[in-house]
Amino acid sequence: QVQLVESGGGLVQTGGSLRLSCAASGLPFSTYVMGWFRQAPGKERQFVAGISRSGGYIYYTDSVKGRFTISRDNAKNLVYLQMNSLKPEDMAVYYCAAAAATCSVYGCMSREMSYNFWGQGTQVTVSS
Repeated sequence: QVQLVESGGGLVQTGGSLRLSCAASGLPFSTYVMGWFRQAPGKERQFVAGISRSGGYIYYTDSVKGRFTISRDNAKNLVYLQMNSLKPEDMAVYYCAAAAATCSVYGCMSREMSYNFWGQGTQVTVSS
């Protein structure tokens, strides 16, 4: 059974930092593209960042470029999202997702339908 378990969310002040982690099990992790998405109240879920199997291709949505960093550790079956300079508009539930597709372009990595498995999400709250 595939499981993706996010952790690291919480309450932070504007300008602060958080590091989200996603622990994967039940799948050959190194063969999956990994992504982070987020959903704010009343809004659709949106792509945040994605990383290819070996980490050679990384993409971000424009609003987080320069502030967020996605990385992965294939030996530990973990993917991370380092979030710096957090803003109130970053407040959302953050989801980890795994895609079996061979995604190496933004259009594939940013598309929800590319992903086969999803975590339950972790709440990130940014106070102004």
